[in-house]
Amino acid sequence: MERIWTRPFILMTVGMFFLFTGFYSLYPTLPLFIKQMGGNEAQVGLAAGSFMLSAVIFRPIVGVLLDRFGRRPFIIWGLLLFTLAMYMYDWIGGIVVLMGLRILHGMSWAVSTTAVYTAIADMIPSARRGEGLGWFGTATTMAMAVGPILGIWVTQNLSYHALFLFAVLLSAAALLLTFGAKMPLRPKSGTRRIDFFEKSVLPVTASGFFHAFAYGGITTFVPLFANSIKVNPGAFFLAYAATLALIRPVAGKLSDRHGETVVIVPALVITISALITLSLSTGLFGVLISAVLYGIGFGSVNPALQAATIRLAHPDRKGVATASLLTSTDLGIGLGAIMLGWVSQYTSYQLVFTVSAVSVSFSLLLFTFFVKRLLKNKGLRPLNTGSLPSETN
Repeated sequence: MERIWTRPFILMTVGMFFLFTGFYSLYPTLPLFIKQMGGNEAQVGLAAGSFMLSAVIFRPIVGVLLDRFGRRPFIIWGLLLFTLAMYMYDWIGGIVVLMGLRILHGMSWAVSTTAVYTAIADMIPSARRGEGLGWFGTATTMAMAVGPILGIWVTQNLSYHALFLFAVLLSAAALLLTFGAKMPLRPKSGTRRIDFFEKSVLPVTASGFFHAFAYGGITTFVPLFANSIKVNPGAFFLAYAATLALIRPVAGKLSDRHGETVVIVPALVITISALITLSLSTGLFGVLISAVLYGIGFGSVNPALQAATIRLAHPDRKGVATASLLTSTDLGIGLGAIMLGWVSQYTSYQLVFTVSAVSVSFSLLLFTFFVKRLLKNKGLRPLNTGSLPSETN
């Protein structure tokens, strides 16, 4: 059996743990930072949405370039820009400037993470792709636990200045680790028509969009909702991330052995249950139950959707296909944060989570009626992509 835990895979996985830890340290703290600056719920949603919508614009372009020029330069330059953007948060003096920085930060996120996810998919043996993506996702999941707790602790005991400095150091560590990883290079011969979207994975991306729409509401408004019912926001993110860390490798193996449908359909049902539970929560117990359920659902769906995307795409278009899925995800998160920001400002957080549950229901319907059939036709036999040369430093 081909190995998953190669040196490049380990370096990339550890590097992404550091990057995502810095990234997720802003999740529970940035909404509070904006409120401290005098912003409202709609502006909180706009800050989250502008970041993701910026990523939406750049991901398709990056996806095309990845397939033509390789992964490494986009990882390096994307992480450099990401680190610079993290440093610039310390100089923000108003809401308007913050929105501009969020756009720049979103662009760097699009470049670096699209390249990283494509490189990781290249490194994993095709027969163990679901398992490998599950383990890689576990690293980012652990960051979801450490990042929010670190962010809350630093801001409560030190300052926002210290928070942004920690995030810069973590981003720089990610850059150094990924710089040392050799990556598969998939050169293209001849000239091809440039496509910024992979049409073969359209049903998957549509399902991913509605799933991500709910995630935009969760990550943006759980901190504010938790504060409103006197619950530490870190409790939700800790329970959620711990559950993800446990479920992702298991879900990945199930996906490899029995197909993505066996994992995704029940996981989406569990996600809907989590959001309904959260909308009815009035204290710590309900918040924790919803976090565990959401961790099971979200943690199972994401790597399986990416594995399904890779399965349906042509081997020479994995970069574009990955970018297409991530673009739909970012678009869902961005629009979810903005639109649900309006909902929260004029109604309630409870309605935000109810609308999110409806969105995931659409994701379930799309997957059941469209994606499931495509995967069945494709079968469980992985694509044999052969051995690949490596990009060197």
